[in-house]
Amino acid sequence: MTIALQASSSAGIDARPIGEILADMGACTHDQVNDALEMQAERGGLIGELLVQMAAITQLQLTRALGSQFGMTVEDTIDLEEIDVSLVGPLSMSYAKGAGVLPTLHEDGVLEVALCNPLSIDVLDDLRVMYDQATIEPYLVTPDVLNEAVNHAFDRRARADQVVDDMAKEEGVGDIAAELEDASKDILDEDDEAPIIRLVNSVLNQAAKERVSDVHIEPMEKYVLFRFRKDGVLREIVRAPKRFQPAITSRIKIMGNLNIAEKRLPQDGRIRIKVAGRDIDLRLSTIPTAHGERIVMRLLDKTSTTLDLLALGMREETMEMLGGLIKRPNGIILCCGPTGSGKTTTLYSALVTINKPEVNILTIEDPVEYQLEGIGQMQVQPKIGFTFAGGLRATLRQDPDVVLVGEIRDLETAEIAIQASLTGHLVFSTVHTNDAASTFTRMVDMGVEPFLLSSSVIGILAQRLCRTLCRDCKEPYHPTALELEQVGLTPDDPRIPSARFHRAKGCPQCGGSGYSGRMGLHELLVPGEQVKRLVVDKSDAGAIKKAAVQEGMKTLLMDGAIKAMNGQTTIEEVMRIATAAVD
Repeated sequence: MTIALQASSSAGIDARPIGEILADMGACTHDQVNDALEMQAERGGLIGELLVQMAAITQLQLTRALGSQFGMTVEDTIDLEEIDVSLVGPLSMSYAKGAGVLPTLHEDGVLEVALCNPLSIDVLDDLRVMYDQATIEPYLVTPDVLNEAVNHAFDRRARADQVVDDMAKEEGVGDIAAELEDASKDILDEDDEAPIIRLVNSVLNQAAKERVSDVHIEPMEKYVLFRFRKDGVLREIVRAPKRFQPAITSRIKIMGNLNIAEKRLPQDGRIRIKVAGRDIDLRLSTIPTAHGERIVMRLLDKTSTTLDLLALGMREETMEMLGGLIKRPNGIILCCGPTGSGKTTTLYSALVTINKPEVNILTIEDPVEYQLEGIGQMQVQPKIGFTFAGGLRATLRQDPDVVLVGEIRDLETAEIAIQASLTGHLVFSTVHTNDAASTFTRMVDMGVEPFLLSSSVIGILAQRLCRTLCRDCKEPYHPTALELEQVGLTPDDPRIPSARFHRAKGCPQCGGSGYSGRMGLHELLVPGEQVKRLVVDKSDAGAIKKAAVQEGMKTLLMDGAIKAMNGQTTIEEVMRIATAAVD
């Protein structure tokens, strides 16, 4: 007797046809079952699946009916954090998804297994051999729930392996690089398992699993250097032999559909990879240098991007102020900061907040980084004359309520954006400036009339990303008076006694850095009467900033100090990130 039958015999089995069970459950009508039977007679298939395709029932209702039919327990969800990820060791992800199976818990000699198909008797027999386990308790879940659990389990296992044996993984990449040193075959004679291909794949997989933001491949005089940027900091990963530089470059350019023969001009492309069920886009850029083509790939992980202002590190006070601005019917909201400071993600989060069926939202971007449901997104194409200014003009003929312009780079775009805001549209955009106050002077330098700025700009959000402390190893301490002074605090500040300052220590979980992840530092300038007068008078950024602080603005440094007092980051990190905003 097989495991599946043993498990089924412990509960009542309903021998009725699945259609009859579903109808009696109230999931569908008998007429719908008859329609499915007619469809089955014409083209074959399973009644339950045909009813799902007809939208007569849901996948969960079908799973519950199958549970009743086979006497098996049905679970609506799987607690992802309770999965014992060590159990996936003997399995591959492709097997788990193909067979529709995932061991989730091994306790008291019993292996609990999530299944999609109650007839997977051979799969359960395989598991008994794999795990040397006679007692298996299967339970049914929907395919969507199982796939999500499989992705989560294998991803957690990969990350756990990397934490436990991080050096071994890096040595694995290094071993491939060392193998290239000894390679005697011509690279064109290698097969699909060639060291070059394995090296590139290994680097990309490791980058995705470590959740780095950028991969740098830099040709040096005697070697090719691979570096990762994680949490804003670059670190070296491996060095490959110089003689394989052309093969490495060609491999990556082929993946990004670039011209491998063109080595004199910069090129841009895109690569899409899948790691542990996560779809990841890589924005690829190549430039010619003295020692060969330099490559940088920016990783965009759609599955891990959080479009929530609070989760991005924005304080509730700032979020409430911004929330009021983004609900205004017209005006311009600008987000400023250096490249990679999270400006686009913040603006996306704001759009998601106000995205409703009755609001028409259109964007013009370069490039479109994340697809937002219910929002019309366009990508500029400068090579064919489709610029931000041209796209914005076209967008205004599409009856928008809200428009996002990826970046204001020139006077033409700025003037069209201002006119749009003055004619009843809410406009979001970004500008490359150091802080909120200097955005006004930057726009005036572009040629925008100051009186138009003062009447159209309703808010400017300056942003930086700072590293957050590792939860596993951060340690409390009392900063010195000098350290407090660096972030604008004094020892007699009434907030100091209740503050929870911490410093970075370092542990295996964070790779010895003491930090894990990043959060935003924000500076929201909402122009008051004093600021508007200074803008019209073409005052310098320092005077505008001073007036904005008097009107209640918290600077980047102030925001960082508050987050350091809350134990989210360190004074050193705040100083490293917010120094550009210090007068």
